[in-house]
Amino acid sequence: MTPISLFYGIVIYMYTDRSRALKVPHIHAVFKDEEVIISLAGEILDGHLRPQKLKLVEAWMCIHEDDLAANWNVLINGSEVFRIDPLR
Repeated sequence: MTPISLFYGIVIYMYTDRSRALKVPHIHAVFKDEEVIISLAGEILDGHLRPQKLKLVEAWMCIHEDDLAANWNVLINGSEVFRIDPLR
């Protein structure tokens, strides 16, 4: 699984897990041993990320809202997701 972005030690992935019932568009954000799954609408679906890192992910998602939606559409159509610029 290839990350779509990496910034401040946070790795962002976008994938669908066919074994889970998680059909809503979402990302996985991983920092060290923490992982959170966030819908593209900004709702935390599962997991935990320390507050300061979560704020960075939320800011990045706001900036790249259109890119994330496009990436989800690419993913559900069976193609490879594309990289998105990191938070700077």
